[in-house]
Amino acid sequence: MDKYQLKTHSSIAKIGLDKLEGTECSIDENAESPDGILIRSTKLSKDYLKEGLKAISRAGAGVNNIPVDLCTKRGIVVFNTPGANANAVKELVLAGLMLSSRNVYASIDFVNGLSHLEQMQDLEPFLEDNKKLFKGTELAGSTLGVVGLGAIGSKVASMGVALEMNVIGYDPALSVEAAWRLPSQVIPADSIEDLFTTSNYVSIHIPALDDTRGIINKNLFKNASNLSLLNFARHEVINTEDVLEYLDKGNLKNFITDFPTPELINRANRSKDVILLPHIGASTSQAEDNCAVMAVSQLADFLQTGNIKNSVNFPDVQLKRTTINRIAVTNKNVPAMIGQIATSLGDLDLNIADMTNVSRGDIAYNLIDIENEVTNEAIIELTKIKNILNVRLIK
Repeated sequence: MDKYQLKTHSSIAKIGLDKLEGTECSIDENAESPDGILIRSTKLSKDYLKEGLKAISRAGAGVNNIPVDLCTKRGIVVFNTPGANANAVKELVLAGLMLSSRNVYASIDFVNGLSHLEQMQDLEPFLEDNKKLFKGTELAGSTLGVVGLGAIGSKVASMGVALEMNVIGYDPALSVEAAWRLPSQVIPADSIEDLFTTSNYVSIHIPALDDTRGIINKNLFKNASNLSLLNFARHEVINTEDVLEYLDKGNLKNFITDFPTPELINRANRSKDVILLPHIGASTSQAEDNCAVMAVSQLADFLQTGNIKNSVNFPDVQLKRTTINRIAVTNKNVPAMIGQIATSLGDLDLNIADMTNVSRGDIAYNLIDIENEVTNEAIIELTKIKNILNVRLIK
């Protein structure tokens, strides 16, 4: 059979693309209608969702650059790579904590402005007289609040424990798997409001969704006192206007973020209470390699077997292959679909060897291993069933 055609819309690390060797997938940058797309942070418009596109794999955790809702309606699987860049982001959070607690940025800026003191006998006493201006606080013994305890947040919480900080966490959607990753010293907060009230530092690690947009706002800041806020998640989850207002009021001591905005840049140039980084949380060679390997592997596995892992819009599905012919069916999650699909297979004289059906939200996904030969005509007939979004034969 012809190979599945993949197209990249971002620079994907070579170690990831090398994983395609020996598979039924290959990169074809000239493909008009690729089977799969590999992407990082490039904005993907609906114009890229060509007929025949089966999946998009994002080498990173956030998918706000992909029209996920439209992909779901068209039966296109969207993958991400949770945890692949977690250590890189955790280490940058550590840098953010140090920038916040020890006045590192202001200290460097101060020293860099002393070029007029050309003699050590002048420089040394001047530094000694002025170092009190940059006295900081130690992290040990202070309280770190972590909002979101997924792959990154759990690492940040563990790091806080290792730094001898008191760590409290808040995540209403905490999975059992994530809970096992947390040290026993991490104390669950009763509410996000309580976390902001009791923390000296708060680090944000939640995805940008409709229900999290602007969720970190004045309703939380008004409960804070001299709080350092760190955001290495997504800029959409923070209400920037409220941050600026409560910096002025003193509830927020400073704001360290990987997501500059024009308003924050203006503030940073006027004051030392905002420190901005150019979205470098995952910008390490190790993280880029890890994300690329995971993104490519997940996409290739899906195209070749129909199995799904780490999709943001489809359920996880793993079915061991039992026959040569496998059918993957995506349908709207409405009643009686399994019966209709099974009846149609029987009418087409196709014998089911094994199958699974899993749903997520408005989508249901079926993998069906067939004992006898499956024709293209049979696939076409199955697509005519009402509420079927797509059907494909995986040889």
